[in-house]
Amino acid sequence: MIKFSELETTKSNEGLIPAVIQDNATLQVLMLGYMNEEAYNKTVAENRVTFFSRTKGRLWTKGETSGNFLNVVSIAKDCDDDTLLIRVNPIGPTCHTGSKTCFATRETEGFLYHLQRVIQGRKQTMPEGSYTTRLFTKGVNKIAQKVGEEAVETVIEAVDQNHEAMLYEAADLMYHYLVLLTATGHSLTDIEEELAKRHK
Repeated sequence: MIKFSELETTKSNEGLIPAVIQDNATLQVLMLGYMNEEAYNKTVAENRVTFFSRTKGRLWTKGETSGNFLNVVSIAKDCDDDTLLIRVNPIGPTCHTGSKTCFATRETEGFLYHLQRVIQGRKQTMPEGSYTTRLFTKGVNKIAQKVGEEAVETVIEAVDQNHEAMLYEAADLMYHYLVLLTATGHSLTDIEEELAKRHK
């Protein structure tokens, strides 16, 4: 294990070192934080990421209030010994906005995560005239029924080898599936975590 004394902290007047946090399963960069020696040693001892908060002036364990902890898998230093790369298994979304990553954009997350955020926004605001709003208004049972209908239609087109129609129906299925996840208080991140557990 790397010792903090091996790291180059003279570039920071506060004796801090930046730590890039990366999802161990997807390799997606989740966030950037800073550590002093105490935060680093606590991270190593507990296998849970702890930063030094420059705004709060104290140690801050990621997830201490939200429960969205970052469980450490490995720690590496860069070639200049002045930056850490910490690979983690995240519990829940990393960003305070509810996004999986603090660098969330359509380009970094992919369109499904963008669509999920749109659907979550519809659930919060319930705009009139929105089809998604109508689904949420009808409740989980109706949404689940729609998922079932779209799944059957996707299967039929796949069996008949109607590839273009299958893709169209599969897109409908995915949309309604995201609505169902949102309606039941879940997200794509939850599904990723469940699949990652099975993969192990």
